[in-house]
Order: sequence, then C-alpha cells, then structure tokens
Amino acid sequence: MSSTLALTILVIYFLILIAISFYTARGADTNTFFTANRQSPWYLVAFGMIGTSISGVTFVSVPGAVGKIQFSYFQVVLGYAVGYWVIATILMPMYYRLNLISIYGYLEKRFGFWSYKTGSAFFLLSRTIGSAVRMYVAVQVLQLAIFDALGVPFEVTVLIAMALIFVYTFKGGVKTIIITDTLQTFFLLTALVLTIYLIGKQLDLGVGDLFSTVRDSQYSKIFVWDWANKHHFVKDFLSGAFIAIVMTGLDQDLMQKNLTCKSIGEAQKNMFWFYVVLVFINLLFLSLGVLLYLYSEKMGLPIPAKTDDLYPSLALGNQFGTLAAVTFLLGITAATYASSDSALTALTTSFCVDFLHIEKYEEAKRQTLKHYVHIGFTVVFIIVILIFRALNSQEVISAVFNIAGYTYGPLLGLFAFGLYLKRPLTDKYVPFVCVAAPFLTYFIEEFTKKNLDFEFGFSKLMLNGFITFVGLWFLSRKGE
Repeated sequence: MSSTLALTILVIYFLILIAISFYTARGADTNTFFTANRQSPWYLVAFGMIGTSISGVTFVSVPGAVGKIQFSYFQVVLGYAVGYWVIATILMPMYYRLNLISIYGYLEKRFGFWSYKTGSAFFLLSRTIGSAVRMYVAVQVLQLAIFDALGVPFEVTVLIAMALIFVYTFKGGVKTIIITDTLQTFFLLTALVLTIYLIGKQLDLGVGDLFSTVRDSQYSKIFVWDWANKHHFVKDFLSGAFIAIVMTGLDQDLMQKNLTCKSIGEAQKNMFWFYVVLVFINLLFLSLGVLLYLYSEKMGLPIPAKTDDLYPSLALGNQFGTLAAVTFLLGITAATYASSDSALTALTTSFCVDFLHIEKYEEAKRQTLKHYVHIGFTVVFIIVILIFRALNSQEVISAVFNIAGYTYGPLLGLFAFGLYLKRPLTDKYVPFVCVAAPFLTYFIEEFTKKNLDFEFGFSKLMLNGFITFVGLWFLSRKGE
C-alpha cells in the first residue's frame, strides 16, 4: 500500500471523527464532558467499550504472541468472567448509590483525604503509562505505513497522532467518546474478520476449514499445567479475574463510560454483553495469530524477532492484498484511538475532580481548567511514548500487564480492604504503604525467579494487592 493511499485514508477517517465531535459537543458543558449527562444508551456503551478494552495492543500483540504461548492467553480471558461479575454486582451498584463522578471519591468517604488522593494518583500513573504504551503501537504502524516514506521523524508522528486525539475530544469529552468509540469498534471488528477471511483465501481455506485448521494446529493449546510456568492455568485465570477488576472496575476510564448509563440495571446489562462479545473477539484474535504463523511457514517468510511486528509487516507488505492493508490500517488506528481517546478524557476528569475539585468553580473557570489539564495530559502522553520507545524490548501486551501488576496493585488493596473489612485506618500513612507495596512486589518476584525457579507472571498484581492489604491492616484498628 502506498503512503499516499494510507495518508488519504487516515485524513478521511479523522475528518469523520472530528465531524462527530462537533455534532456531539454542541452545547456541551463540563458536566457533559465528565458524565454525558448520564443519558448514554447501554448498548452503545457496551459496543464502544470493546474498542477501548482491546486497543492496538490486542490487535497486534495477541496474534503475535501465539507463536510463543499458543492459546494460553485465553486462560486470562476466562478469568475475566469472575472479574466482571464482581464489577457488575459489587462495584457498580456502590458507584451508582454514591452518585460518583470520580470512582476514587469512594476512598475519601471510606478512609479519608490521603487514601482518596493516593488512589486517584495511582490511577493517573497507571492509565497514563498504560494508555501511552498502547498508543505507541498505533504510532509505530502510522510511521511504517505513511511517515517513513515521507521522511517524517517518529517524534513528529507522535505529535500528529496525539494532536488528532486532542482535537476531537477536548470539547465533548465522554459524550463524544461514546459515539466515536462505537464507530471505531465497528472498524476494528470489520478489519479483524476481513483479515481472517483474506488470509484463509490465500491459504485456500473455506470457513469450515479455517476452524478445523486453527483447532488442529500446534498453536491451539490453551491450558498450561506446569506450576513453575508463569502461564500456569491457575495463575492466568486468577490474574484475568483481578486484571478485569482493577483495569475495568477500579479504572476511571472504563467506569466513567458505565456511569453515563441511565440506571444501574442498564449498566449491569452493558457489562454482561460486553464480556460475552469480548470472549468471542479474543478467540478471533488468537485464531488470526495461528493463521499468520501458518501463512509465514507456508510461504517461507521469516518470523520477526519482535513478534508484535508479524501482523503489521505481513498486512502492510501487501502479502494479503491492498484491501487487507487498508483494513489493517483502519483497524489498528481505530483500536488504539478508541483506547487512548477515552483514557485522555478519563485522566482529565480524574485530575479535575480529584485534585482541582473543579465542582467548586463557576462554569467558565471549569472550562478553562479542563482545557489546560487536557493539554497537559496530551503532552505527558507524548513524553511517555518516546521514553517507552527508547527502553522497551518485549511484546507490548506483556509490557502493559507487567506495568499494571505494579501500578494497579495498590488500588486493588485499597478497595478490597474498604469493601471487606470495616476497620478504620490511620489515613495519613496510607500513601507510604501504597508506594512501598510495588517495590516489595518487585524484590519478591526477583527473589523467587532466581532462587525458587518460580515466576509470578501476570499474577504479580495479586501479590501487590495482598501486600497493600496487609500493610493497611497494620494501619487499622478495631471499630466501625
């Protein structure tokens, strides 16, 4: 695919998003930006959340990782079911009952000022790093497909990519995101299904043959029972449950969308269908990975050292035709922007509500503060993307979950302690416990790896949350 064609597609795509933002932002105030006036249809929220949850990381990293870990990632997806059940039956009813804009307001009501600020700060850190890393995937693809040929440096590509997000989110906020994420999820799913069909056509496989080929391949192994392996079923399943709880239920980004539904009943319905669709889509991504490896073997093509590059290199290298290249570009762009645009909005919301207490100002002042914060996080994203590019050497999905294991653990410990124990805390010492827990997690993980031949893998999140929980218990006392 020529860089001119790719650029044309990109321009048209973002013109559509900008047009949607102008339409949805008419008459928008800060309440619209933060809550969409709590009028979002549940089915639009559920469908749009697919794109937010999947992101460009899933789009390229899950298919690429199949060559190393087969279908074992599906163990994590199975664990999501437990996590989403907890979210739908415990967390969301509480958020609706307390009528929260920022979900970390619960920590202030339960523990006090310092716990509230600590929880919000860990979200800001977690989501900023995680979403910037996800955005890095799309920027890499845009660089490869368009800007390399035009002689544009990677740093300029990052600036362009983030400026585009800012343009269509700065006014309408979450109200705009609900609509644009729905459109982007549609592009993502279309690209996924069409790519599988086109690869099958290259391999002379019909629809039924595609299913049996994936099932019978050496890559289709799901369950791992070696306890020392970091992908042992119990580790991955429990990790999936807790990843869902913290990266959805304790994350302002995805919860902000759920809190725009008209009622708790609609929000719970949204969560149920969201999981059902998510399982099916992850199976498709894993199947795509199998087909990519089988195609490479048949054609004698080398597998990239960094497996994240497998899908982009084949699709953009016209191995499956121009249509596949176009759909891949649209799919990866839609997937990553659906994740990053909502993250930018959620970060702005959390900082404005949790740290600036924007509700105490008049509307004109709120708008000014919100714009400055939005610009600030856009700049932070750019910096993190450039740092990650310089330092990272692993598959992006592994990097995302590794980062989450350290940064979301304190949130898990805080909310678990608040929900399941009625003991009050010495609030002013909570930040020290939450900062110490990730460091202790790292030292324990390194010790077990070197001396016990045991890897926590994604389950480091549970270890981190447990250390936080225990530390909070030592700060607590009897009483209600």
